[in-house]
Amino acid sequence: MRPNVFRPQSLQEACSLLEEHEEALVYGGGTALQILLKQGILVGSSFIDISGIPGLAEISFTDDFLRVGPMVTLRRMERSEEIRELFSLASSAYAKVANPRVRNTATVGGNIAHGDYRLDPPVALLVLGASVELTSRNSIRKVPLEEFFVDFQVTDISAGEIVTAVEIPRSIHIVGSSFVKLSSLSANDWPSASAAVGLMENDNGVHTLRLALGALAATPVMATVDIRNLNLDQTLEASLSKAMELMDPIADVRGSVKYKLRLGRVAVEEAIRSAWKEVPNGR
Repeated sequence: MRPNVFRPQSLQEACSLLEEHEEALVYGGGTALQILLKQGILVGSSFIDISGIPGLAEISFTDDFLRVGPMVTLRRMERSEEIRELFSLASSAYAKVANPRVRNTATVGGNIAHGDYRLDPPVALLVLGASVELTSRNSIRKVPLEEFFVDFQVTDISAGEIVTAVEIPRSIHIVGSSFVKLSSLSANDWPSASAAVGLMENDNGVHTLRLALGALAATPVMATVDIRNLNLDQTLEASLSKAMELMDPIADVRGSVKYKLRLGRVAVEEAIRSAWKEVPNGR
């Protein structure tokens, strides 16, 4: 039997369809969805294609935040000059996803909704303090990304909700950042370990390091480290100690638990050293 494919022309129509067909799967680019269906991880007879809804592929800037629609492609996030200038950490992470062919099709909303613990962009978005906008027929709510990933491949998306934006605040002042992805099979593959780092500054100088890890626990995870008055070696020691508390890797074809723990330390140290070099005039 051929599946039912709905192509709503408005967000309200999409939400109504999702409420009417509770088992329906929402998709835009569909890159991850196709893989999961072929692997038998997802089973669906109804699909809601939101690619034709006006306004969902827009990127907009306000004084307070960057707003990215769910149909914006990963390639556009990688190549946008404005995003590269204001949120270079995000550009770096999106540029590391798979290959250009995938990034030209895959979408920001689909990437977040996928909820896989190995995803590249969420690690950077956690450091940047991003939130996810979820829309249903009767409400709109915003969830901090720290609360969005609930458990292994489980997100905070409720029945009837669609990802309608990712927002990155402009208030967080990062003076040095880096995203490091280490893969054991190929550069285009899922990471065995990834780390994103952001060095936060106020009028008194760099005071906090924000550290997020991917592929090293059941969900992307993040911590902050107070690095006031610490030199690079002290910062590395404090951050690696915090990182090891977060790590609880899952053994798979990309490496054993022991291997991933070791690789995680390498990723964290490399990301910190790289971010440190970006701080104007040193510490």
